Amino acid sequence: MSAQDGTENGGGNGDAPRRPDGRADGWAEGQAPAGARAGAQADVPAQARADGAPSGQEATDGTGAAGDGEQDGDAPPSGEELSPDEPWQRLSPLMLVAAPLTYMKNFIVPLVLIAFGATQNPWVLGSLFAALVGMVATGVYTWLTFRYQVGADRLEIRRGWIGRSRRTIPLERIRGVHVTTSLVHRVLGLAVVKVEAAAGGGGDEEGKLDAVSADAARRLRDDLLHRRAVLRAGERTGAEERAEGAAPAAEGVPGAPGPGAPEPAAAAEHVYFSMPTRWYSYGMLSVGYLLTPFVALAAVLGLVSQGLGDLLERMGALEAGERALVLYRWVSAEGGVLVVAGVALGLLLVIVLMMPVFAVVAYAVGHWRFRLVGGEESLVTERGLFTRQSVTLERRRIRGHELADSPLERTRSVVRLRAIMTGLGDASTRAVLLPAGPRDQVGQIVDRTLGGYEGGLLRHPRAALRRRFIRAVVPPALAAAVAAAAGWYWAMVPLLLLALLGVPLAVDRYRSLGHGSDGDRISVRSGSLARKQAVVRREAVVGWYWKQSLFQRRAGLAHLTAAVGAGAGGYTAVDADFAESVSFAAGVTPEMVRPFLEEPPPEDDPAE
Repeated sequence: MSAQDGTENGGGNGDAPRRPDGRADGWAEGQAPAGARAGAQADVPAQARADGAPSGQEATDGTGAAGDGEQDGDAPPSGEELSPDEPWQRLSPLMLVAAPLTYMKNFIVPLVLIAFGATQNPWVLGSLFAALVGMVATGVYTWLTFRYQVGADRLEIRRGWIGRSRRTIPLERIRGVHVTTSLVHRVLGLAVVKVEAAAGGGGDEEGKLDAVSADAARRLRDDLLHRRAVLRAGERTGAEERAEGAAPAAEGVPGAPGPGAPEPAAAAEHVYFSMPTRWYSYGMLSVGYLLTPFVALAAVLGLVSQGLGDLLERMGALEAGERALVLYRWVSAEGGVLVVAGVALGLLLVIVLMMPVFAVVAYAVGHWRFRLVGGEESLVTERGLFTRQSVTLERRRIRGHELADSPLERTRSVVRLRAIMTGLGDASTRAVLLPAGPRDQVGQIVDRTLGGYEGGLLRHPRAALRRRFIRAVVPPALAAAVAAAAGWYWAMVPLLLLALLGVPLAVDRYRSLGHGSDGDRISVRSGSLARKQAVVRREAVVGWYWKQSLFQRRAGLAHLTAAVGAGAGGYTAVDADFAESVSFAAGVTPEMVRPFLEEPPPEDDPAE
């Protein structure tokens, strides 16, 4: 759960924040300097500052009575000298322009129809005008009521007049600070800052500043990450001192200066990867990008057909049913079918020839100037042409990595790299570390950033190959036999072709199977059309799960899943030898598996 503290003082329950003298906190902004509030934190008990609300909640009040007083955060770690609270800030006034323009894309179809005169329906025009006025009013209200403050050890966000809300995020609980700039934001010099807290990927658990100036966004990201590093360094130092029974150290501890000492400078980021131009050509190896022209064509045809139909009806042309009847009679006439077939084949040929071009363009738009940089505590990815994204991935949450490829990508030895991380939830697309690139270069980057896998993969038994053949070949072959018996030869031929294609598919799926360990990490691999190889640190494995069907038990096979509290939650060695999989798991985590194994009976002593 995200770490958020809130207040609710509209109920008169006596849980309002307290001053250091014990009276109710009614300080207005500007009455007490930031340094006085920060300095009083160490003297006020935690219970007096907790506002009567448990940690991890956001204060909201429909009457507008929440969050009137200043709330002091937790005291900084012992021996730390943190920067004082910064002044309260508003969003950039240019958000009043950016917000309507951003939402305008939802009304692109009616705007195009109106621009070309395809529709003059008063209801459509009135609804569009009301929506635009509502967007402008909402933007003005948000700008007037939204404020944020970077404190010594917390980030506070306030919003609303009628229904007020106040969110407090302790800086040591921040997992990442992501900066996104759409095309509209880049034109206006703005950016969106999203603070990911300790609760994971849920949008309601994070802080979002939409929008601030681009320079302010970069400074805010660096400031929040730097303050977080100082707080965590102080926590580690305090824990070590308590464990050793030593006095607080004032010198020699990185990131933990003594009283009065300046804060340590932020660690310089190292550029691990900057995308070369030739990598954009790998977009044509992705099936998803190759299908881009078909998606674009469907959208264009839908827009044209809707606008053209409305325009023809306004011009007094035939109704839709009559036009369909005329078209049917024309196609049914002599020569009509050939014309339609020729046009369709020509259009299909053009699209097929343009598929690689569209794929490269779409790939370049999404991964334009991709960069991977990082420091001691985090990795940062930056990408995008029209919408520029900067995603921060915390190193301590990375449990391993995953290499993925497809049959087309394997022809050029190309793979994609993702991080296996905890707490991303439904925002797992943030875990992308590298786009499709040569396997050897990706491997070198993995070695420098995360530590590579140095072990091999064990080949699975031949029984696993038989299972691949049975699943890929037998079903279409049986269906072809049924079609032949029924005299449906038109269906028998494609089914036989499908069965023949299943042979190389089964072989490739079997060759992709494997699992192994190098002592520090384990690796499992499976799949053919979408092959994935996961590499997970040994200490990240929290459990093992074996699964056997009736046929697997007869063949001595089993699915072995390594449970990991990150990424997909578990990674499976498919159709592994059951006895070997038990020995493998016992070798990786002996303290976890061996208590459940039967001890072999002791051998008889020959002397007896």
